[in-house]
Amino acid sequence: MLDKVDTLLAQAGSDRKHILSATIYVKDMSYFADMNAVWDAWVPEGHAPARACVAAKMAREALLVEISVVAAEI
Repeated sequence: MLDKVDTLLAQAGSDRKHILSATIYVKDMSYFADMNAVWDAWVPEGHAPARACVAAKMAREALLVEISVVAAEI
């Protein structure tokens, strides 16, 4: 999923270092620790955006996580 975020950021003229905020929706908060580990490894050190994480019903049953980001254009 984060590869897709990288692609969309590049298409919009941005990148991970310019994410201003992220809202992460998880199907169940029992996935939080795993999601957090993946997120922390993906976000460049020193560039962590404001972030919220909430449990939510997914758009498709098979999804475990959905992410919405706001980024600055570079």
